[in-house]
Amino acid sequence: MEILFSSLGAHGHTFPLMPLAIAAREQGHDVTFATTGTFARALTARGIEHVAGGMDMLDAFELGNASPAARKAKDFDPRRVSRVFGSILARRHVADLVPIIVDHKPDLVVHEVANVGVALAAKVTGVPAVCHSFGRYWRPSGPMEDIRLHLAEVAAEYGADVPDGDVMRFDNPYIDICPPSVQDPDFLATATDRILLRPVPFAEPGELPPWVLEHREPLVYLTLGTAFATVDVLRTAIEGLRALKAKVLVSTAMVVRAGELGDVPDNVVVREWLPQGDLLPYADLVVHHGGAGTTMGTFGAGVPQLILPQGADQFGNAAMVTGAGAGDQVLGAELTAEVIADKARRLLTDDAVRDAARAMAAEVAAMPSPADVASVLPDYA
Repeated sequence: MEILFSSLGAHGHTFPLMPLAIAAREQGHDVTFATTGTFARALTARGIEHVAGGMDMLDAFELGNASPAARKAKDFDPRRVSRVFGSILARRHVADLVPIIVDHKPDLVVHEVANVGVALAAKVTGVPAVCHSFGRYWRPSGPMEDIRLHLAEVAAEYGADVPDGDVMRFDNPYIDICPPSVQDPDFLATATDRILLRPVPFAEPGELPPWVLEHREPLVYLTLGTAFATVDVLRTAIEGLRALKAKVLVSTAMVVRAGELGDVPDNVVVREWLPQGDLLPYADLVVHHGGAGTTMGTFGAGVPQLILPQGADQFGNAAMVTGAGAGDQVLGAELTAEVIADKARRLLTDDAVRDAARAMAAEVAAMPSPADVASVLPDYA
């Protein structure tokens, strides 16, 4: 079977789809992945054909005057974000993907949930599609409901309509990587055609420091992801974590250069890139921004989390982790080195939190694997 995967051009939107794409290829399906050139090497290294399509998300947000920096302004209009997803990104992706679909003639399209342009391209070309999540169910609300209005304008250009139901899913079957115990209960009560899939962390390969593998002392992993990392927040977090009797390993994810952080405490090691999926099982605490990929990967590793949300879905993920008893969060004016130190120290020693994190890992392990889900994809073609 010919399967076309497609995602927005960002790590948090592409990497969650990689385990299923790899599993589908291993089962003998012809797999093509359409996304930006940033991910060409990661795909081709695993025998998956890459086709350039769409645009970089950060470029789209700059074009829509909705960059992470712009979103922190007091007068920021959140409707700009709905225009980015429903118009700027959608228009570019449907324009690029329609000819790719016509050329490759896939039997099935797998689009990630924020990539509504590809969902529209599949509808325009008459190809069945399934929607792949990257975290907890996302239901646009408030100004974000304008996504539907923007997308309707794009769809009209192709003589198509948007569905009456969930515009992000586009009424397609939904591959759900969120553990059921922390999924949106309203979504669970109404969802149809839901396909559970174990969240499997994926990252570019890299080497871990030997002392990580030896794990002779508590290890705290700190990252602010690939989109929202700033020098100021990283420095504040490092200053707080220096007080712990633990080794602290920091990934700047190539967003911040290590030299920008200046001198760091003796118990802190900074790397610009780390293979996060390999690292998580060795961590005793993960301090992060609340990105869906890091949140879901840490769930699978059974490690407590301290979340410092910066934007997008990160505040919702922080609340989800805290509500599950698997971690804590630091919000707004609380974001000081002292608060981070106090909360991190507690999470490293709190048996109830560790038990909740391990229970979450057991729940994730019981979910269907990428191989399990790949084997049923032909049913949706």
